[in-house]
Order: sequence, then structure tokens, then C-alpha cells
Amino acid sequence: MATVLLIVIFMGYIGLGIPDSLFGAAWPAIYTDFDLPISYANFVTTIVSLGTIVSSFFSSRVVSRFGTAKVAAVSTVMTAVALLGFSLAPSFIWLCLFAVPSGLGAGSVDAALNNYVALHYKATHMNFLHCFYGVGVSLSPFLMSFALGSSNDWQKGYRNVFFIQLTIAVVMVASLPLWKKIGEKKAEEDVGQKVMKFKDIIKIPAARASIGIFMTSCGIESICLVWGSSFLVEAKGLSADDAAGLITLYFLGLALGRFVSGLFANRFSSKQLIIAGEIILFAAVVLLFIPYGTATTVAGMFLIGFGNGPVFPNMTHLTPITFGKEVSQSIIGTQMAMAYVSILLLPIGFGQLAQHLSMELFSVVQAILFVATVICTFMMFRSVKK
Repeated sequence: MATVLLIVIFMGYIGLGIPDSLFGAAWPAIYTDFDLPISYANFVTTIVSLGTIVSSFFSSRVVSRFGTAKVAAVSTVMTAVALLGFSLAPSFIWLCLFAVPSGLGAGSVDAALNNYVALHYKATHMNFLHCFYGVGVSLSPFLMSFALGSSNDWQKGYRNVFFIQLTIAVVMVASLPLWKKIGEKKAEEDVGQKVMKFKDIIKIPAARASIGIFMTSCGIESICLVWGSSFLVEAKGLSADDAAGLITLYFLGLALGRFVSGLFANRFSSKQLIIAGEIILFAAVVLLFIPYGTATTVAGMFLIGFGNGPVFPNMTHLTPITFGKEVSQSIIGTQMAMAYVSILLLPIGFGQLAQHLSMELFSVVQAILFVATVICTFMMFRSVKK
């Protein structure tokens, strides 16, 4: 039964990844269709991010009251409704309206499932969970590109993805009795968690450092997601088509890094896997600074995903071990919320920096975030040791 439930949770995480990269793939067709300035994408992405931040912050209260199963099911239904709304939207304002359930649903399911797997499964399962996020985030751009290539209809692309998300939502709702069969003890652990306030969490040195790791590592990821293709075009001279294809290697590196981390999680500790990932990140950053040829740059982008991939799931798995099971939902919710703050603000900040100075600062900013990640990692493990 526990294995079947784990498969359901993996499907839920595919559903979490599906909307994340879909809007970026569809936006060139959307702003052309609605005759909008290209910068209007920021309105939609900001609404989604704010919704995700809010739902992550309140996830401990919501899960404590309703339990992981109901929160995950309702959240997945919300994201499916949002995708359907996008596929039917007659104007830009409707995209903004349906961005609200997209963000609220994503934050809740992310924090709830992360905490549940951290509490009840092994580190290898946590890594595989985030590997399936990589599957979802890679699948939706492919389906959108297929729809745009065959009929130049971005709303058809959203409809195609909606049916996949609807299937996942049906599975999540149908699995509610399965969660109960797993055992009342696990259900009690979900509902009986202690709710900690943000001001109390940040008083804990190790918690502050862990939040810093989530913010900097997710900053590395989000800047690659938003500006990776532009970096390859503007700084490395690739065509837009080649850059769009090659940036896929970053997503593959992300998924592969988490898959390999999952394979080795039974032999090495989460701390060792985090450190190994950061060593690979160092090599990736060095490759970005090599000025000759695109092969080294593309290899660097792949290794950013491969090295950064294990950090998020292994940090999440360490949370209940480090801070205690009774407060893990509060701390994971805060970690997720602050990670989404980083995901919201850092790409915007870098975009302004690149616009006024140079896109070549991509490598410099990634190096700064890498150093910050290493410093926070050192501070966290030192605090835990003390």
C-alpha cells in the first residue's frame, strides 16, 4: 500500500511541474495573439509566485487542519482548473485571474507532499520525487511546442496539458481512501503538527541558514529557467532556435541529477549528496567563464542542473531530522515560501541588470549565488553540529 501511495505522490509532483514551464513556452504566442507588450508576462508570473508564497507560508496551518491527502487533492484540482481557464481565456485579464488558483494550488501541494515524503519515506524517495518534478517541467513545453507547430494554437496546447493534469487530479482525489488505509498514525502526525510562526523560525540559526540555501539554490535554478536561453543568444551568439533546444539540457541535467542522487541516497547521507552537488556546481560555474566555444557553456548549463538538482530534495529530507517531526511542516512551508520569494525576485533583478549592463553578467551572478549557497551550507551544518 505504501508503494502504491508513493506512486500517487510521484504523479502529484509531475502535476506540480507541468504548469511551471508551460507559460514561458506559450508566452511568445500569447502576447502576439493578444497584441500585448512582451513585458506583460511579469504580471502573470508575479501573481502565480505571490499565490505560491502565500499558500506555502500557510501550509502548516492548512495541513494541520485538513491533512496532507485533502490538501494535495484540492491543490491539484486547483491547478487543473487554472490550466483549463488559460485554455479558454478570451483576454489577458483572464490569464491574470486564473493565475491565482495556479499559484495557490502549487504552493500548498509542494509544501504538503515534501513534508509527507520527508517524514514517511527515505532520502532516495525524496530525490526521486523531485526527479518527477523534472519530468513534469520538461513535458509541458514539449506538448506546447507540438501544439504551436501543428496549429499555432497556444490554447490548444493548454487544453492538451489540462487533460493530463485532470487525470492526475482524478487520481489524487480517488486516492483519498488509500491515504487512510496506510495508517491512522501517519494521519495523526499530519494533523497534529505544531504550528510555528515565521518570527520564531528565523530565530533558529540552522533554520536561517537552511532558508538561505533554498533561496540561493532556487535563485540559480530560476535564473537559468528564465534567462538561460537569452544568455546563450546574447552572450554566446547562438540562434534563438538553437538556444531553445540546448537549454533543454539544463532541464535534463536537473532531472538526471535528482535521479542519480536517488540511486546513491542509500549509500551516502543527504549531507554528503548536498556537498557533492555543490562540488559539481563549482565545475559548472567555471565552465561558464571559459570564453571559447559553445560546447563548454552548454556543458556548464547541464552541470548547473545536474549539480544543483540534489540540493533541494536532500535539504528537504534533512528538515524533520534536523528540527524535529512535530515542526517540520512549519519549517518546510517557510523554506518553500522563501524559495519562491527568490524565484520571483531574482530573475526580475537580473533582467534589469542585464538590460542596463550586459547579459554576460549571467556567469557572474551564478557564481555569486553559488558562493552564497556554499556559505549557507557551511553555516547550517556548523549550527547543527553545535
